[in-house]
Amino acid sequence: MSDRKLSTVFQVVEALEYFKSGYGFHQDKKYKEAIESFQKCSSVNPYEEAHLKELIKKLKAGGFKLIQESIAHMGCAAEHLKSLLDELDESDRQKIEMDKSLKEAFEAWG
Repeated sequence: MSDRKLSTVFQVVEALEYFKSGYGFHQDKKYKEAIESFQKCSSVNPYEEAHLKELIKKLKAGGFKLIQESIAHMGCAAEHLKSLLDELDESDRQKIEMDKSLKEAFEAWG
């Protein structure tokens, strides 16, 4: 049983900032920095402590290119951020300033 508590607005904003930073680094082809930021995003109020370590281990064992690792971490971070956001009630979600395209993508996920 986990002692994890529901996400707070502060935690979602923190994760969002890490995600945006990682995305910017990825766009600039600074993949190591992107991966680091995406990992920080995924580490905000995690659901499973070992999940990120497992992902890193599998990616290293797979011999992927750095860009592929960055994309994998981006996907993990995006899913994590969406899950954190979903834990907030509607009034708290309104407090979060989110990029329009990211908001639309999350809404399309359901």
